[in-house]
Amino acid sequence: MTEAVQISEITRAFEAHAIDNTTFAHAEHVQVAFDLLRKYDFIDAAAIYAKGIRTLATNAGAPGKFNLTITYAFMSLIAERMAGNSHQNFNEFVSENPDLMSKNVLGKWYGNDRLNSDLARGVFLLPDAA
Repeated sequence: MTEAVQISEITRAFEAHAIDNTTFAHAEHVQVAFDLLRKYDFIDAAAIYAKGIRTLATNAGAPGKFNLTITYAFMSLIAERMAGNSHQNFNEFVSENPDLMSKNVLGKWYGNDRLNSDLARGVFLLPDAA
């Protein structure tokens, strides 16, 4: 991702760790993931994203809410949907992938107990549902 990419203000704030966690809802999570994946390759984007989400949870006084499996699974799903497509902007991407706006989209691949387990919070778990 060497070309200059326009990213949203929320992503700039996220990268600077200057975001208000009370206004960072699911749609903003998806927006930031989209922007980071346009700006960086997957490995760097995923690391920046996970560290940022973990920092948000810690700053909110709830470090136990961070879930590595959810974070990496969502990031991977967004990256897969972006691969091979040249979405001009986030709104176009969302209009083509409305299911990503549901917090429950990972339920297609993960059982609730597995996805919300203590192990899933600290280790990336592979899906358990086909």
